[in-house]
Amino acid sequence: MNKYLISFTVFFMSSLVPVFAQGAVMAPDVLARNVTDEVLQILRTDKDLQSGNQRKARELIETKIAPHFNFAGMTRLALGRNWSAATPEQRKQLVAEFRALLVQTYTASLILFKDQKIEYRPLKMAPTDTDVIVRSLVRGSGEPVQVDYDMEKTDEGWKVYNVKIGGVSLVENYRGTFNTEVTKNGIDGLIKTLREKNRALQSSK
Repeated sequence: MNKYLISFTVFFMSSLVPVFAQGAVMAPDVLARNVTDEVLQILRTDKDLQSGNQRKARELIETKIAPHFNFAGMTRLALGRNWSAATPEQRKQLVAEFRALLVQTYTASLILFKDQKIEYRPLKMAPTDTDVIVRSLVRGSGEPVQVDYDMEKTDEGWKVYNVKIGGVSLVENYRGTFNTEVTKNGIDGLIKTLREKNRALQSSK
């Protein structure tokens, strides 16, 4: 998985925390823009996060960030046509393992955004829209990178279901790997592979 893809996703997840937690209702791009400075300040000043405290990073993601991503939708899109072949129980396990994989990856990458600057682009959105793309430009030490977030409006607020970094989709990036595994070993084989990957990541900490 592309390091930029994971890292930028982490930052946007983090940026959703304060406003959603307060129950405020506003346009997705305004929401993201208003909280960016606050999140960057936390990343730059929290000594535990600066020292690489994985427990605190995971706690932050699990309690404040993960609830604002549609992991079921992301898993369904990542599986593509193979989603319809999975049983309800297999789908449940796939979502759980994919969520665990992303959260563990996010936890390891959280601190990478302390020196980044985020610029959000004007949002093209009608009052009745329930599915939008929030576009941004991330500036760091290298060339600026465009980051787009696919978001949908749900009963629980706006949720992210895909991220594109420089035109590369997080969901589609995983889809090729998932399809290959399903073709070789079936849905259960993919679940097993994800589970083993999660165990390996957990044991390496």
